[in-house]
Amino acid sequence: MTLPAEDIIPLIPQKPPFVMVGRLMSSDENLTRSSFVIPENNVFVKKGLFQEAGLMENIAQTAALRAGYIAQSENKPVAVGYIGAVSKFEVFDLPKTGDEIVTEISVQNQVFDIAVLSGKVWLGENLMAQCEMKVFSKNE
Repeated sequence: MTLPAEDIIPLIPQKPPFVMVGRLMSSDENLTRSSFVIPENNVFVKKGLFQEAGLMENIAQTAALRAGYIAQSENKPVAVGYIGAVSKFEVFDLPKTGDEIVTEISVQNQVFDIAVLSGKVWLGENLMAQCEMKVFSKNE
């Protein structure tokens, strides 16, 4: 299962130009993978590099994409998600414009509307960033 950008926009609460995911590559109960080609005009690009805040937002939007995909498959409305906490955020390198990053989120625990997940951003075989994140979802 792969969903291109035009099909994922309804699954996330963010809208252009603040979309930091490009394609849903796969999603199951515990693991979701997205990809994103970094455009030159991205709000988180500085001097040709996708900044730390963009990497964190990319992880969060991959989590939102997962939640939206699940909601859509269950014929439920897409909830809005909020980052409750971020821990162990590490950045090892910054990708450049034109690079395609692949982000994986793994759900560690889910209790009601709170998900605890780990996220990793890859550029090829290189780990660019990782963190743990607590995300709250809310139907509006």
